[in-house]
Amino acid sequence: MDSEKSSLDHRSHAEEGARALSLLREGRRFLLTGHVRPDGDCIGAQAALGRVLESLGKEVWIVNPDPLQEQFDYLAREVRFRVYRGGALPAHDVAVFLDFCELARTGALEAPLRAAPSKKLVIDHHLFHGAPWWDAAYVDERAAATGLLVRRIARSLGVPLDRVAASGVFTSLVTDTGWFKYSNTDEEAFAVASELVACGVEPWRIYAAIYQRNPRQQPLAVARALEHLEYHAGGRLALIALPLAAAGDAELDDSDEVLDLVRSVAAVEVVLFLREQKEGGVKLSARSKGAFDVNRLARVFGGGGHAKASGATFEGSLASARAALLEAALEQLGAQGEAAQGTPRA
Repeated sequence: MDSEKSSLDHRSHAEEGARALSLLREGRRFLLTGHVRPDGDCIGAQAALGRVLESLGKEVWIVNPDPLQEQFDYLAREVRFRVYRGGALPAHDVAVFLDFCELARTGALEAPLRAAPSKKLVIDHHLFHGAPWWDAAYVDERAAATGLLVRRIARSLGVPLDRVAASGVFTSLVTDTGWFKYSNTDEEAFAVASELVACGVEPWRIYAAIYQRNPRQQPLAVARALEHLEYHAGGRLALIALPLAAAGDAELDDSDEVLDLVRSVAAVEVVLFLREQKEGGVKLSARSKGAFDVNRLARVFGGGGHAKASGATFEGSLASARAALLEAALEQLGAQGEAAQGTPRA
């Protein structure tokens, strides 16, 4: 039965992929969009797909709910990224959603995109739970980055990557694999990276642009976050609940540096980072380096992502979010430990 199900899943993915490629071939006007606070994978995939479609003579608009982070300005110098400020969307036949599969994650773009008569195409590598809302999907949850899916699409369409598209795919790849150190780094990731360098990508320039332009306050912001570090479950669980910065305190814009630092502690299996938001609510970033499934945990609170990297947003106070999250995480960690103890050794 398992082999039969696997065969059916493979056939379904192949059929979905064929429909996605047909939409890309037949469409004339495309709107590419991403999730709120678009990250390197989202932006890189957009840049690459935009160049691929333009090389086929298509009209392409890239419109996101939030502006790009400054660290990705090297892509913005080559590709025009617009920010939705309200009003009508550009005329388009196909709306392409890159690096996410939940329409609500488009923020202010959700309502106009729902109302638009365009076909909807998802290109993503995240797990999805629920009824499909799209017309076609090019999805592979095993892919290290959405940008790799764009690379596959370009090959299927017979379009070679130019230097800008290659830089976009490389940006996707290195940001979602933690510069090839996360467990999602596989043979395809290294093979495509080599190909992209042959296309003219200079890894040291991209690394410097993304990771070596922090403001002078960044070390102080990291220090402030670490002041709130707690260990639970014998050190297996690390939790940071970071309140808004007071006047004069350094503000932390990106949690990855802190997450990686805490995850490097030998005993730590899961890191949970809660940050109070200026606009209200609390954002969770969760990372795992063992068997703990942070996607399962995030889904309890309406979030999601990958088994080893997920997120969610809480309504209410930081204290209430911390209490609810800690209780759920400890319960899951305990259940995981009980399951492991109950598993006989071969």
